[in-house]
Amino acid sequence: MNLSTLKFLLGHHADRHFRIQLPDGEAVPVSFHVTEVGRVQKTFLDCGGKLRESTTCQLQIWVGEDYDHRIETGKMAAILEKAKSYLPDDSIPVEIEYEDRVISQYTIAGHEIAADAVILQLAHKHTECLAPELCGLPSIQRLPSIGGTNPCCGPTGCC
Repeated sequence: MNLSTLKFLLGHHADRHFRIQLPDGEAVPVSFHVTEVGRVQKTFLDCGGKLRESTTCQLQIWVGEDYDHRIETGKMAAILEKAKSYLPDDSIPVEIEYEDRVISQYTIAGHEIAADAVILQLAHKHTECLAPELCGLPSIQRLPSIGGTNPCCGPTGCC
């Protein structure tokens, strides 16, 4: 989900709760805080030798011990409005950073509009070979599940 879609959802449902659902279907506790709104810029060399750049809006969420805390969609929209001066444009993707035993980054795969809430549905973020043609791969392949046998970058070992 990009930033403009998130802002639209929040703005058009400003009177509802803001909720987050993890990829396994479990909900982030409703008492979460948004502790950071960040612009994450990454410049990197892919395994084929091409220089690349990416920019995302990263929302860091944290669950504290104040179990009565709640964030509404209108409040979240106001938080994003404060951050607009350093977010390059609304087309950038939004990711969620959340710690549940380990710090994980998630993409936003979809959303649900419930009677009382806007619920962001998260998906796992994946790595992939960005130069499959140089690595001897017929097409981009996601990493296999733990215990799988498919190699990351094919027989040439470019990664």
